[in-house]
Amino acid sequence: MNESLHNIAKHMVADHKGLLAADESTPSATKRLDSIGLESTEETRRQYRNLFLTTPELGEYISGVILYEETLTQKADDGTPFLEVLKNHGVIPGIKVDKGAHDLAGFPGEKVTDGLDKLRDRFAEYYAMGCRFAKWRAVIKIDGAELPTEQCLSANAHALTRYAALAQEAGIVPVVEPEVLIEGPHDIKRSEAVTTTTLQIMFDELKKYKVDLKGLILKSSMVISGNECPEQATPEEIGEATIRCFKDAVPKEVPGIVFLSGGQTAVQATENLNAVNKLNDGPWTISFSFARALQGDPLQVWHGKAENLAAAQAEFMKRMKANHAANQGAYTPDMEK
Repeated sequence: MNESLHNIAKHMVADHKGLLAADESTPSATKRLDSIGLESTEETRRQYRNLFLTTPELGEYISGVILYEETLTQKADDGTPFLEVLKNHGVIPGIKVDKGAHDLAGFPGEKVTDGLDKLRDRFAEYYAMGCRFAKWRAVIKIDGAELPTEQCLSANAHALTRYAALAQEAGIVPVVEPEVLIEGPHDIKRSEAVTTTTLQIMFDELKKYKVDLKGLILKSSMVISGNECPEQATPEEIGEATIRCFKDAVPKEVPGIVFLSGGQTAVQATENLNAVNKLNDGPWTISFSFARALQGDPLQVWHGKAENLAAAQAEFMKRMKANHAANQGAYTPDMEK
């Protein structure tokens, strides 16, 4: 079992490939479709997934796709089940299993993620369907010196750990995602301190509950200035702070770290990924697990029209190629032309 988990985790970050986060919940997918004036229905959401999952060269740049439960049973335009489409690409299907962040009782402004109830049974079903990795997201808010509290970090670390243990028990690689939100006026030093502490507390909990660190993937925020901070860090500063944070907090056994884009523009996310990889001298492979930073521009090209599908997939290809290069520290602005 462990050897299989190790191999899957390594494959997920091999060959400079990344993960596509196509796991937007129905409310989130509705927001995406609203942005192009398209009503959100099961069929339009299927069309939205079809745009990305049927791109011919997907498997050249993407090793795995995180899916939302609705997508597991949907089909491509030609009637091929999406899970089979991914198999034909050589891409590993993954599944978002958390039930979203909800208010942490007693701690105003802070969240804890739900979804542990009956998760063992759900994992058995997902494994039978072909999913070989999963994702659970925790939400960490920075607000001055008060937030996050130790209680919030501990509660979310414990939930992430219980999820990860259940995933590995089922033969599924857990992607653990403690997202430190970009919203706020905090500077990069505060971001680094919070991200480091968040990761340290989570990995302490994972070790305590005997989760196999060689059989998981960390999905992390970049260490970045808050979006309301008057002094925005440069890509080089982000790279330095992020690598420093990982050296302080991420055990060497972890095979790979993938970034969420977390409110950055598509180009910013790629530039910062490139800067981090230029400086990465650690034991981990560092890659991407982007949603909007890969899908946002193609969505605007597509606009829900079948005649725009090829042009939208070409835009998606451009973003995948740019981030594939950034995984090697070889991205250049010319790639945006």
